[in-house]
Amino acid sequence: MPIDLQQILTHALTIGLRVGGMMSFAPFLGSVSIPARIRAGFTIALTALLYPIVDVPHLSLTPVAWTRLALSEAVLGLALGLTIQFVFEGAQMAGQVGGFQFAFSLVNVIDPQTQVETPVLSVFHQLVVLLLFLQLNVHHWILRALSKSFEYVPPGSVSITAMSMKGLFHNAGAMWVTGVQLATPILLATVLIDVTVGFLSKASPQMSAIFLSIPLKSLIGYAVLAIALGMWPTFFEREFALAIGWSDRLLRLSH
Repeated sequence: MPIDLQQILTHALTIGLRVGGMMSFAPFLGSVSIPARIRAGFTIALTALLYPIVDVPHLSLTPVAWTRLALSEAVLGLALGLTIQFVFEGAQMAGQVGGFQFAFSLVNVIDPQTQVETPVLSVFHQLVVLLLFLQLNVHHWILRALSKSFEYVPPGSVSITAMSMKGLFHNAGAMWVTGVQLATPILLATVLIDVTVGFLSKASPQMSAIFLSIPLKSLIGYAVLAIALGMWPTFFEREFALAIGWSDRLLRLSH
């Protein structure tokens, strides 16, 4: 039986486009701190592992149809990676809010995940969430979800509709909810300190409110953050489970 090289190549590329799209934004797996050659090798290895178990129908595509297929598979992979990345972005936003309240808004470092200047507390939040991500084996969840995505949405049947885009934007909105929930304890503590120091400065005008509030906000804020860290594993386990649920709904909307 002659080997159909065109069909083999189409089969591999169709799988690889979805895998590569997900690897572009998936936390840890798609981190820019991992060399590009390693990420490319991992993408090829995943494609090779999925090749025997993913059934790709025989496709005779025109150049226009092939372009549409490639874009839809890549976009679906990107969306799968983004649904988990939104949780990290929510944690980064909470760190930015907390850093501002701690008067650390000008203290920036290079984030190893994005290679851009980021407030130091945001980097701390992201590294803690990354540790929880690995400890909870969420990267295994992502790989299982990727494998199942080929059952929910077979290659060549992806349909990027207005409903699927609306679902993705809805997931992005949850990033703000995550950030606000994480930042709320620090915000409440620092606002109470500001109000208290304001009353004290009114009662005693000779007392410098600025020199009193900054160290108090740092000390109380760190204490509140240390207490809140104990609840982060449970909180992020729920958030990551919700993100996997979002990706499942996104797949169903894309079929």
